[in-house]
This record gives sequence, structure tokens and C-alpha cells, in this order.
Amino acid sequence: MKKLMRFFLAVFGSFTGYEMVKLLGLATEFSGPFYEEIDQFFTSAQFFGILLGFLFGFFILFYLLEKVLQLIVSFENFLKELSWRKLVVGILGLAAGLLLAILINFSFSGILRTGTIGRYIGILVNIIFAYLGFSLFVYKEKEIMKFLKQEENPHNIFGSIISNKILDTSVIIDGRIADVAKSGFIEGTLIVPEFVLEELRHIADSSETLKRNRGRRGLDILKQMQKEPHVNIQILAQDFDDIQEVDSKLVKLAQIMDAKIITNDFNLNKVAELHGVRVLNINELANAVKPIVLPGEEMHVKVIKEGKEDGQGVAYLDDGTMIVVDDGINFMNQKVSVMVTSILQTAAGRMIFAKPNAKKQIV
Repeated sequence: MKKLMRFFLAVFGSFTGYEMVKLLGLATEFSGPFYEEIDQFFTSAQFFGILLGFLFGFFILFYLLEKVLQLIVSFENFLKELSWRKLVVGILGLAAGLLLAILINFSFSGILRTGTIGRYIGILVNIIFAYLGFSLFVYKEKEIMKFLKQEENPHNIFGSIISNKILDTSVIIDGRIADVAKSGFIEGTLIVPEFVLEELRHIADSSETLKRNRGRRGLDILKQMQKEPHVNIQILAQDFDDIQEVDSKLVKLAQIMDAKIITNDFNLNKVAELHGVRVLNINELANAVKPIVLPGEEMHVKVIKEGKEDGQGVAYLDDGTMIVVDDGINFMNQKVSVMVTSILQTAAGRMIFAKPNAKKQIV
């Protein structure tokens, strides 16, 4: 295609060069036999006009056309990345920049109106400030929208914004989000994108029994949440056809909507943080609300298995917290009174280390 375009532009340049020679009155009249006219043609202004036009079209016009096409493609990509909200904010910035440029031109009108150079400087000032206004407002779009929305939330007496929350597939299947939302600890709208629903349907139709059950569980939890009067669930049809991965789509949607993502997926959590998207992790919430125990406290637990170290036994609280009991191997499958010695907080959760309470009898 590029070779074909070069050829057509070269031919166009040749015709243009020939016509320019005639238009400028530089054309040579030929006389004599045919072979003499051919010799005259190769030394005439028409020939040099055709040759220069050919070279101009082949190299310069093609280069300019290529740059224009690249600019158009870049502009199209920019528009694809530009949400309607950024576009509106950008237009406001453009108007603000032009208004500021008009004020500057008016303030220095005495200087700018003197001569042709002054008028060109005035035009340049308009272009520069229009560009700066558009770029600055698009770059600061989130802060501007937050400022404009401060009075839109009637539920918050302090004027802060309650942002939307986007649910991912894993947190829906997990199910704990239904209880958290029902309790009223999550404010705002819970958004379920259509592509997340599609992924849930795909999992629910899986040939693997475990996977199929997980997908159906997620769909049932969504139905349950929709029936709750105090839980606002919104199904959003927006999709991104140019993005394949669901996690990337979630991050993109959160950026456009200035929303938070609710998940328990560790990888999604990290990717979202890299893109500046706030994440509410259900696992972190679960760890945060576990009962707090302090060294020296007493509790009754049942040792159910051996620990990794010699002599250790392992027990669990009702919320799943692991308790490592020193010398617990001696109390296998028994309830025993233990005293907390230390607590370790890890990425996987909280671990409690304890030892049998010598002053208490085994229950």
C-alpha cells in the first residue's frame, strides 16, 4: 500500500509540476521534426517541472501524508482513551484558557495591535493558553470532578463524596460481600459490570463440578443482594472490546468512573494499586474485625492436629484464626486451657502462639 501511495503521489506531483511551469509562463514551444522535439523536451522547463514534481510527490508529499495519518491515528487513540467526563472537563479548560488569553491580549492590546508581528503574537497566545487549559483540566479531571460534586451527596453532612464500588468476580463468589453490604457498612452503589456477569455465567456453565458450583453460587449471591432493600446494586453494560482480561477491564472502568474495586484477589489488588485505583480487600477487612487477643490472655481451644515444629499442636478459633500451642501434641483431640504468648500478623492472616496453662486443668 505504501509503494502504491508513493507511485500515485509521484504521478500527482509530476502533473502538478508540469502545470506550474505552464502557469508561470516558463513553458517552451517545440518546433521541428519529432526527434528534435524529443531532444528539446528533455532540456525544457516542462521536463524539469515534471522531474521536480515527481521527486516532490515521491518523497516530500509521501512523508507529509504519512505524518498526517500518524497524527490522525494518534488522535483516534487519544479519543478512545478519553472518557466523556474528561472531554467535558477538557472543553471547560479550553474555554478557561481562551478567556485568560483574551484578558492577556486585552491588557497588552496597545502593544499587540502595532504591526503584523503583534497580531501573530496575539494568535500564538490564544493557542498556547487554549492548549494549557485543555491539558491541565484533563490532567486534573478527578480533582475537578470531586470539587464539582461536593454538594451532590445529601447523605453526608460533611460534604465528602461517597464513591461507587465495583465488584469483581472473586468477591461475588466468595459471598461475604453480601453480609457486609447487608450490615450497612458499605455506602454508595455496588456496580456489577456486564463483563463480570458474563464471566460468572461462563463459570456456571463449566463442565467441572466445583467450578460450576462456584459460578452458580456467585449468581445466587447477586440475586440475594438485589432483594435487600438497603443494598443498591447496579448492572453496568459498559465494556471494553479492545481489552481482553477482566481484571484490566475492571481497572479501566474504575479509572473512568473514579470508583473503588472490592475484591479478595491479591493480583488484582496489586495491579489496581499500580494504576492508582483504590481497592477494598475483603480479606483485609476480615482480618481487621477478628477479635483482638493480647499476650497473657487465657482461652479454651481444642487441639486437632500436629504443628510443623516438634511437640507443637494446632487449634483454630471459630473465625479460622490459627493457634499454635507449644507441647500441644500431648493434648491431641482434647480441649485445653492455654495462655497467649505472642501474636503474629501475616499477609495470610493472624497467627496466635500459646502454651498450656499449667494452673488450669484440661477440660
